[in-house]
Amino acid sequence: MAGEEPTVKPRVLVSDPLPSEALTALRGLAEIDQVQGLTPQQLAEKVRPYQALIVRSASRVTREVIEAAENLQVIGRAGVGVDNIDVEAATQRGILVVNSPGGNTISAAEHTMALLLAAARMIPQAHASLTAGQWDRKTFTGLELYQKTLGVVGLGRIGREVATRAAAFAMRVVAFDPFLSADYARDRGIEALPLEELLALSDYVTIHVPLSQETRNLLSAERLGKMRKGAVLVNCARGGIVDEAALYEALQSGQLAAAGLDVFASEPPEGSPLLGLKNIVVTPHLAASTHEAQNRVAIDVAEQIAEVFRGNPPRTAVNIPYLRPEVMSALRPFLHLAEQMGKLAASLAQGPVRRVRLQYRGGLADSEVNYLTKAALRGILSVSHCEVVNFVNAILVANERGIEVAESTSRTSATYSNLIELEVDSEKGARRLGGAVFDEQARVIELDHYAISLVPEGIKLITWQDDTPGVVGKVGTLLGDADVNIAEMQVGRSTRRGRAVMVMALDEGPEDGVVERIRALQGIEDARLVVL
Repeated sequence: MAGEEPTVKPRVLVSDPLPSEALTALRGLAEIDQVQGLTPQQLAEKVRPYQALIVRSASRVTREVIEAAENLQVIGRAGVGVDNIDVEAATQRGILVVNSPGGNTISAAEHTMALLLAAARMIPQAHASLTAGQWDRKTFTGLELYQKTLGVVGLGRIGREVATRAAAFAMRVVAFDPFLSADYARDRGIEALPLEELLALSDYVTIHVPLSQETRNLLSAERLGKMRKGAVLVNCARGGIVDEAALYEALQSGQLAAAGLDVFASEPPEGSPLLGLKNIVVTPHLAASTHEAQNRVAIDVAEQIAEVFRGNPPRTAVNIPYLRPEVMSALRPFLHLAEQMGKLAASLAQGPVRRVRLQYRGGLADSEVNYLTKAALRGILSVSHCEVVNFVNAILVANERGIEVAESTSRTSATYSNLIELEVDSEKGARRLGGAVFDEQARVIELDHYAISLVPEGIKLITWQDDTPGVVGKVGTLLGDADVNIAEMQVGRSTRRGRAVMVMALDEGPEDGVVERIRALQGIEDARLVVL
């Protein structure tokens, strides 16, 4: 029963270094073995009798390791990222994967403020000058934070902590977050702004979003050029969010006064010209590297594993909780479909999402549809959300962001034996999707009431247009001129020569400006590029 101590002590293998106090929650509840430095092959040989495995970043938990783990119930990652764990393989085997996404929040927020101050006051440069025997006070005249504007890009856990600390410096805080409503921000003393407006207004800008297709080079040369002249930029999030070549030019030209970087597109950043600049402060990915944070994430994961052994759900499961193999086998393609539908709907939404409505029709009505709802929310929130969203916290995060979620079922379906209907409302309108599975292949079969057949993977160009001769050809010509290959194309329409939606699957994404030129064509109402 849930909450009870197991009668036979489970065994836990710890394959990376952890502080002794981190395992307190498991002592007396489980037998603990600590063996470090194992290769994936050695780990596969060792893990067979264990019910739990705890790793940091050194151990690689491959599919071979998971398939060899006959008794494994849970894998704990003492940290945030799970790149070293084959989560898909674990999910297929019904093995929970848990991590600690909030354990380094304070450390990352404090490091952000440290870089902000160090860059503004040129502290490392002044230190180097003084230790070299110079007494140079004029060169190192700095900038104040007092009553300046701080722009926070991404208002998740870390972004909110940074905003709290900035308020203590009497800074005005503005923020950009695609899921940020004006009311949510206002309640926290923060003004919500579009990204371009934030960049133009802010004296200091700090980044707290994950690296994804949507955020790669988010601060491009164009956007860096729109920043307030003499501003200071700090990035403690992920390398690749800032175009480093463009940042170099902005710092060298004086467009930006200074920058503080803890992360780089390539780590270590060997040969990066940024390291030769005098108006930059750099650290080697240290934001989460405090004794407290390292202990905190390890303790958190150990406590979650202890709860799993007691039959209780963990706080931060990366994958879905255990389902019987036959249930998982039936639901797996629909879980993927629901998540991809969520990503597509959120990518097409205009403004922050306010309401999400899901209806499950046909045989799905009798299944575990709450997992499908969580999968759809994961997809919706993953598009631009700055926090880790999983099957445990998806509904909670949606509620925190003021998103209303409604779920219903119907055993009748006019056309399909199983059908998912998803409607997403934003400030400027709604998007409606229908999805089904054919021969284990997920497909979106409806978009805004137009019938289509879309595999929700890869790069898609979606246009809303007049169903008249020449419109399709104009779009194809523009893509051809941009050297973009069209892999597949289809048009959904309700009436002849009325309104239509066109979906093109592209082999590669077009360069900047191509989608804008398509949107400007006569007969095109809107055009959106989506990466799934």
